[in-house]
Amino acid sequence: MLELYTDRLRLRSVVACDWDNFLYTHSDELLNEFVRKPEAESAIRQKFERVLKSQEFTEGEWLLTIIEDAHTQDFIGFIGLQNSDTEMQQMQVGYMIHPKAQGQGFASESLRAIIDWACLAYKPHKFIAYCIAQNMASTKVLEKCGFVREGLLRENCKIGEQWFDDYLYGLLAAQRC
Repeated sequence: MLELYTDRLRLRSVVACDWDNFLYTHSDELLNEFVRKPEAESAIRQKFERVLKSQEFTEGEWLLTIIEDAHTQDFIGFIGLQNSDTEMQQMQVGYMIHPKAQGQGFASESLRAIIDWACLAYKPHKFIAYCIAQNMASTKVLEKCGFVREGLLRENCKIGEQWFDDYLYGLLAAQRC
């Protein structure tokens, strides 16, 4: 079981009792505004079961962790790494913070922690992130953590029936903050 700590946060593996928070973060329309159209509970349950069973961090797989307050164990959100390209030594990052915890630096703090851990555990060359152009809060988090906007992918992400542009961000492991 993965367990990482910062001054304020604990990042840990997802366990069965995390279902309610997983369901909420995957079904709330406002929280998913820049991510996906919320799916039926049965589809979300299947995703959750895959996360619980995921033991190997092989190419294409996501390692999802819970972000919680280190002192109170209150749920803050999720952060994950995808082993996106083993040959190119690239990992994709993604995060989702509960609305009550947004704007307090938790996304940046957890992103730095999981990047530092990944550098020690897997020695990637580069981290990448996709961010819908309108998601200003997430672009600020990425830039605060040293990511550089490397490109614009036009109409790269479809949410519902609408296409959105994605910014592509990159962070070389050797240049992390």
